[in-house]
Amino acid sequence: MVLPTTALLAETRKRIVPPRSTPPPVPTVHAAVPPLAPGALPGLGHAAALLRDPLGFLGSLARLGGVVRIRLGPRTVCVVTDARLVHTLLVALAHDCPRGAVQDTLKTAFGDGLLMSEGQAHRDRRRIIQPAFGPDRMAGYLAVMHQVTEERAGRWQPGQVLDVAKEMNHLALEIVTRSLFGARLSEDATLAFHRALPDLVKGQIVQSLYPHPAFARLPLPVNRRFDAAVRVLNRVVDQAVNGRAAKARPECHGGTLPALLRAARDQGTGRPLTEADVRSEAITMFGAGTETVSTTLTWLLDELLRHPEVEARLLAELDEHLPAGTTPTPEALSRLTYTRSVTQEVVRLHAPNAFLMRTAQVPVDLGPYRIPAGTELLYSLTALHRDPVRYDEPLSFRPERWQDGGGLGRPSFLPFGAGKHKCIGEAFAWAELTVAAAAILRRWRPVAVPGARAREVVWTTVQAQGLRVRLAPRTEAAGATTAVPTGEGPVDRPLPAGCPFTGSAATTAAPTPRPPAELRAAADRHADWTVHHGLLAPAELPGYRAYALHELIGHAFPRARGTELDLLVDMLGWFTVLDDRFDGPPGRRPSEAHALVDPLISALDGDTRQSTPDDRLLTAWRELWHRQSESASPAWRARAAREWRACLATFPAEAEHRARGTVPALGLGLADTMRLRRHGSCLYPFMNILERVHGADAPAALHAEPALHRLRANTADAATLINDLYSLEREERQSAAAFNTVLTLQRIRGCTRSRAVRAVRARVTRLRQESEELRRDLGRRHPTGRWYLDGTRELVAGVQAWTSTSDRYLVPSDRGH
Repeated sequence: MVLPTTALLAETRKRIVPPRSTPPPVPTVHAAVPPLAPGALPGLGHAAALLRDPLGFLGSLARLGGVVRIRLGPRTVCVVTDARLVHTLLVALAHDCPRGAVQDTLKTAFGDGLLMSEGQAHRDRRRIIQPAFGPDRMAGYLAVMHQVTEERAGRWQPGQVLDVAKEMNHLALEIVTRSLFGARLSEDATLAFHRALPDLVKGQIVQSLYPHPAFARLPLPVNRRFDAAVRVLNRVVDQAVNGRAAKARPECHGGTLPALLRAARDQGTGRPLTEADVRSEAITMFGAGTETVSTTLTWLLDELLRHPEVEARLLAELDEHLPAGTTPTPEALSRLTYTRSVTQEVVRLHAPNAFLMRTAQVPVDLGPYRIPAGTELLYSLTALHRDPVRYDEPLSFRPERWQDGGGLGRPSFLPFGAGKHKCIGEAFAWAELTVAAAAILRRWRPVAVPGARAREVVWTTVQAQGLRVRLAPRTEAAGATTAVPTGEGPVDRPLPAGCPFTGSAATTAAPTPRPPAELRAAADRHADWTVHHGLLAPAELPGYRAYALHELIGHAFPRARGTELDLLVDMLGWFTVLDDRFDGPPGRRPSEAHALVDPLISALDGDTRQSTPDDRLLTAWRELWHRQSESASPAWRARAAREWRACLATFPAEAEHRARGTVPALGLGLADTMRLRRHGSCLYPFMNILERVHGADAPAALHAEPALHRLRANTADAATLINDLYSLEREERQSAAAFNTVLTLQRIRGCTRSRAVRAVRARVTRLRQESEELRRDLGRRHPTGRWYLDGTRELVAGVQAWTSTSDRYLVPSDRGH
């Protein structure tokens, strides 16, 4: 639970540290100058190498010595590569080498809490907080950890594709909130916390590298985002500290952490701690207790996917010492020796803290090296824990290395630090990892999703991004064994008999029936979302809810569950509100259409500077794009952005045609009208979400097929034409010229309404027949992408089922009859 202290954003792979057969010999001559790493570039120093491959670069320095100098622009930093010297730095030299510039940034924002304080102030604050982590509290914490995990895992559904990193983040935050604060955060507060944390850490690091503190006050984008993140985190923490968390609860054995802090007295002054002090400590616990634990849980699940024999042995130990249905106790956890070895090995191999720093306030000797005053010292727990001198096969996942006490007490194993600043919540964190993993693995068996395995991203921590798993109930674990493709070679894993998610390429089984209550709950959450973002007023909800947009999603995406279901309903609702705006003046005035749409398109590229005449639409859209694209592959993100641009650009394009009079049948032909409508219907972006629901991209070879491009166009055209049939009367009564195919045919061919309707229906039939032929052909050549092909069929069928029953296309006089 050490709060990360740097933010170098760079994807990296596990790099093998250049081997050393023995530690470098310790010279007999003291006061040596640490060697300078080779490869420094003029003006940049080693910054490019560090940014390009942080872990590989830092690991490579060990062969040069126990302390190695690197240059980051004009600054010289000493990297400590020897675990023994890192231990000395944290213990014997803790007073002379306090935490430096990185922590100072947080101190400015959040005050002088336990994480940021030094000396007597740190000792006094640690004495106050220590009782919250005493052994007498652990039993109560274990019960809360178990309950929170059971509740969250109980909301998951069979067959659901889980974004593991995101879900573990929410789980860890909820455990900290309810265990230490006795509070429950709202869903909005939870989302706000997770969105603010990256901007906080990025700003923390950037500001710590400024040549002068005054740069932090400049109106730079990174500074503005940092300041906004500070405000968000303060609001979230205030909700926990000043709400129910301020009151003692029975399971907290004497009160919550805020109650403990408010009852304490400052050792120096004898006065109570201020509310700013309480908030500062609360923020420390939120930050330290969330990101690192959630990252470790994500890596744990990833390693168990790669090592099913470890998972089987772990489950057997749980069955023996922690039977299903029992609440964990400290005594029961002490008997889970193999489980502890597994969690220790995960923490070793994937040490969350890639970079930590200290600053020498006075000249110090670190082993054979003389370190001048003012020197910044950097060390990487990740690199230390992958040192081949300290650990055999350091990049191999081997829980047995911790058996029979092996490795315990090693000075090279420092996941929670050492000395006076060692993490105060170490016992809490070990317990949380074990309890959460046990509750999840007892209920669910994660199944690897092809192409969606965890990858290392060096940021504030060595994060596990991209891991998606499909959930199978653990009670169905007996049955046939099948090979599940992982992208890294076949892995034989037992799958439930008759499970529709076996990974078989031969067929796409029917989805697990979704309880009606789940869809209604999604509709309720969406209604709250629209009001929260100001898209609708509460008085407008009854008419809006009559559209039953959630039922369209339910028909068109029968496999969508949980967060993916919410995303789809919110996307469709947002697009519906946007579309209705163009029934008014923006639909006839190109300048107003561009003013509304251009900032939405710019947001796809991360532009946060523009505004629209309706910033509520823009704010909601930025959130939706983040939800769509987070953890997505670069190829998916690029395709989705491209197709959203094409979709949104149709609104001003239609306004231009109306302004010029080149509307359908009056200067704009049927083929051009269909091309415009094809992208304007938002079917292309929704076809991309099929991959989000499945949990993996469709095969790249399938996406490259011209036949798939034809199938996607047919899908969009069929859905658009079905929409035109049912929206005919409503669009006919609009003041602006309607881009409706039935009306266009009437004008072009001079035919009756019924004849135009029959022609459109016949076209839909032909499109569906051609699409089935394309699916059969593509399915034979790309069997692993059959789920995507079937999803396009379900989309059209869903549109057909919904448009025939929804109130969306009733004309005003028909409503209520």
